[in-house]
Amino acid sequence: MCMEQQELFLRPHRRLNRLTGEWVLVSPHRTQRPWLGQVETLPPAELPSYDPACYLCPGNTRANGVQNPPYTETFVFENDFAALLPDIPLDRVSVRLPLADQHDAGPVLLHAEAERGICRVVCFSPRHDLTLAQMSQAEVRRVVDVWVDQYNELGAIDWVQSVLIFENRGAMMGASNPHPHGQIWANEQLPNEMRKELATQTAYWHEHQRCLLCDYLALELQLGERIVCANDAWVALVPFWAVWPFETLVLPRVHAGAIGDLDESGRDGLAAILRELTGRYDRLFNVSFPYSMGFHQRPTDGLAHEGWHLHAHFYPPLLRSATVRKFMVGYEMLGQPQRDLTPEQAAARLRDL
Repeated sequence: MCMEQQELFLRPHRRLNRLTGEWVLVSPHRTQRPWLGQVETLPPAELPSYDPACYLCPGNTRANGVQNPPYTETFVFENDFAALLPDIPLDRVSVRLPLADQHDAGPVLLHAEAERGICRVVCFSPRHDLTLAQMSQAEVRRVVDVWVDQYNELGAIDWVQSVLIFENRGAMMGASNPHPHGQIWANEQLPNEMRKELATQTAYWHEHQRCLLCDYLALELQLGERIVCANDAWVALVPFWAVWPFETLVLPRVHAGAIGDLDESGRDGLAAILRELTGRYDRLFNVSFPYSMGFHQRPTDGLAHEGWHLHAHFYPPLLRSATVRKFMVGYEMLGQPQRDLTPEQAAARLRDL
């Protein structure tokens, strides 16, 4: 990086998110400000390997009365309290503004339409006390295989356009149960964030006949300053446009549109990079690190989407310690995202662990 760029990054500046087309404000001079805000309560240091009160543990009864089987590896079931339902009437409502001085109806101001979907829960392990960082390579690889199977199965449904695989880790991120688990939501329509990323990746493909994230990864590997960890198949980095303090982007080195496109080495590499990255998160503040993580993959609408590159986002909220988090309020809600710690500083801290 040239001196001119380094000087810019010491002052307030904004960075363009090439995946969404939106901007993030970076204010590096504010990292020394005193903190008198909310301090979080730490979760219990140790959990039992089996909790008889946990509705996700093997053999236990869930809230709706269904009993889990005595599963011994990754277990998938339909979400008992699903946000989306597959069998609903395909209704829509549009309300126009009546205009007395025009014969035609006015513009539509109120619009709603039914949204079908399928929601599933994926228990990563029968052990109540494990996280991805603590599971073995073989155990995490099994989770990856289940994700692949679920993407292929749900994506084959003719009305499903999006299969979103994600995990909310920790009570700070809204997880209702510490048992290691994630979710899969299959939508009839493409969700907002994926719609933005589809637009930017497709535009880049049409303009350059190249993949946006393939080119971005090549540049980041050349620069090296935002790389956190890597293996032969995958790279984890703090994106140039990161919003959350220790946000990361996880990318396959070889172009793939969806998790279902990965070969054996790609699946092995994904399991390894997930264990490595989450382990670094845990060591950052010596706590089981909370985060929201999810895979953005090629829409399942039957189109090729050549420019779409599979990737995973990690959005962890912790800012200064295990008890101080970043809040998206005020300016972030009313203006645009803002951060103090630069992406380069965050990457260096994670890389040096």
